[in-house]
Formats: sequence, structure tokens, C-alpha cells
Amino acid sequence: MEHDEAAQFCDRWLPSWTGNDPDRLIDFYGEGAFYSDPTVKNGLRGRGEILSYLKKLLGNNPEWIWTAEEIFPADRGFTFKWKAVIPVGGMTITEFGMDIVEITGGKISRNEVFFDTLNLVKAILDLKGKK
Repeated sequence: MEHDEAAQFCDRWLPSWTGNDPDRLIDFYGEGAFYSDPTVKNGLRGRGEILSYLKKLLGNNPEWIWTAEEIFPADRGFTFKWKAVIPVGGMTITEFGMDIVEITGGKISRNEVFFDTLNLVKAILDLKGKK
């Protein structure tokens, strides 16, 4: 995949992570896609499993915003560094991480997300402790 093509894909895909619309987001994933992140380390397979997870994840984080910071094209997709701005209660957490994204037939066939969740988990626990 060329850099411009990967950047254009990110420009379409990343905004779908905001606004609690999992049906819009799942449209970027192929039928047999694989997805993993720090909370589902063994991963999810297929649109059904991924959509169930996205409904909960986006429902809990409707206002977070993801942006691509740096994109590294690869034969079957791209790897990119990202920034996520995540509202948690009255504060905002900014996280940085990276994804490995493979594309097959114009859809994501593999998406592996990597980041350190420590600050986000602390903020969530602090919020729960205040309730």
C-alpha cells in the first residue's frame, strides 16, 4: 500500500471511532477480520465478535478522538503511530500507541492495537472511586 492510500484510509476510518456508531466502524472490517488490543490480547475473529466488542467499547468512549501521527506503508497495509484524546469524567487522557493494519479487498483483515493502558486505567479507577 502506498503512503497516500494509507493516509486516505486513515482519514476515513479513524473518525468512525468517535460518536458511538459501531455499525459505521465495522463496515471498515472484512468478514473474517482479526482484531486485538490490550484488553482482548487473544483477539477477536470475524465481524460478529468484533462488532459486539465495539458496541461496548464505543458506548463507553463516545467522545474520544483518534488521529494518525505517522504512517508506515507495507505491502498488505500499513503500521501507524496514533494519538487518542480520551475524556474520562472531568479530565482528558492523551494516549499514544500504534496499530498494525492489513487490508484485503479494501477492508481491514487484521488490526492489532498496541499501547500502554496504565494512565487510562488509573483515570477510570479514580473516577469510579469518586462515585
